[in-house]
Amino acid sequence: MNAETIQQALAELADPTIAAHSQRFFKTGPGEYGEGDQFRGIRVPVLRTVARRFDKVSLDEAERLLHSPFHEDRLTALLILVRQFGRKQADHHAFYDLYLRNTAHINNWDLVDSSAPQIVGAFLADKPRSILDELAQSTSLWERRIAIMSTQHFIRQGQFDDTLRLARLLLDDGEDLIHKAVGWMLREVGNRDLAVEEAFLAKTYQTMPRTMLRYAIEKFPEEQRQKYLVGKYRLRNHNQICTESL
Repeated sequence: MNAETIQQALAELADPTIAAHSQRFFKTGPGEYGEGDQFRGIRVPVLRTVARRFDKVSLDEAERLLHSPFHEDRLTALLILVRQFGRKQADHHAFYDLYLRNTAHINNWDLVDSSAPQIVGAFLADKPRSILDELAQSTSLWERRIAIMSTQHFIRQGQFDDTLRLARLLLDDGEDLIHKAVGWMLREVGNRDLAVEEAFLAKTYQTMPRTMLRYAIEKFPEEQRQKYLVGKYRLRNHNQICTESL
């Protein structure tokens, strides 16, 4: 059982029509966030089945699969690593080290979201977490997303401080995919403790990116959502008027 065996199995499942759709969906055009990525055309439930079939592959072979130019191969490698991480507690550090030295290959939002909480977040559950601050300040979009998405594991344990700290670090981030991820994690905080999310929003909602705010308040009652959105809109107009009058 090796990387080539898994790639052959995936090649047999390829569908050019799905591949063409995926290339558009994951923004693979020039200048887009997934520029140049290649797709076989395989749905995620099928990839999960393949991951279960090959989840006893060695760590070295899983890493080789993660270096594939095909998006589905890399996602399968990550799904395998997540499954193995859950079983091999004695080897957790090896999985964590592999993950962080391969962030260049964990290079789309679905790859990050399906693995960062389960590997990076889970590994750091009982350890110092300063590495997340380093990742949140990386020039790599995907490392910044890994940072905030890893905190989903802590949120599920009722721990919110890391999410809020990183959210502050990422308030001025220029990437929409970071705005969405931060807003999503703030919403997850609110699902468990609404008062914590609202206290954070009270200090930040007027300056956070609009997409981030929309994701954060998505589950709020409509009247409350509008108060946040209207308040942000009024501040923006006020600042614009002040700027134009200078």
